[in-house]
Amino acid sequence: MHSYLFELASLMAIFALAVVSPGADLAMVIRQSLVHGRREAVITSFGIGTALMMHVTYTVLGLGLIISQSIYLFNIVKWCGVAYLVFIGVKALKAGTAKIDVEVPAVLPRKKQSIVKAFSLGFAANALNPKAVFFFLSIFSTVVSVHTPTEVKLGYGIVMAMTLILWFVGVSCFMTTPKMRAVFTRASKWIDRTSGVVFIALGMKLATEKAM
Repeated sequence: MHSYLFELASLMAIFALAVVSPGADLAMVIRQSLVHGRREAVITSFGIGTALMMHVTYTVLGLGLIISQSIYLFNIVKWCGVAYLVFIGVKALKAGTAKIDVEVPAVLPRKKQSIVKAFSLGFAANALNPKAVFFFLSIFSTVVSVHTPTEVKLGYGIVMAMTLILWFVGVSCFMTTPKMRAVFTRASKWIDRTSGVVFIALGMKLATEKAM
């Protein structure tokens, strides 16, 4: 039991650094918070956590090694991710450059986003990131013993997924405070434009990634 706790602590120490680092997941949650609201951002956070659990599961089952060794499979995942990030980036740019009638308030209420769409946005942002394959392969092969039972490894994954969800729920709550909403009200167009550029830049960065 003590060895498992040590493994989990070691995993979480490494994982914590990855969680707080800027990336597509964080950009997605911030935009969901500012553009659609707390409910949508929290649901998106659960989508991201679910995708992470998927990565952990196939890593534990050995499928991650197959993906990492196959240039063909790696490129399928990579280019799907690139297309997805560029697509949502372009949509954000279009939203930010839309003309507003002078008779209409500067910030219009957005159409309520469905649970399925909010969840799928987060899930896709994380699931279509091939770097996750190498990240989990590397930390599990380095930190976790080959003798650790599969169910224990999956338990590690659940803890990591819940930690990720809690982090992004925290981000969602912070970004939807009255002060932050007031900032969005004044700068909604520029927030859309900025997030659009960020998503496209992340897509271009992903396009340069190569299988190890």
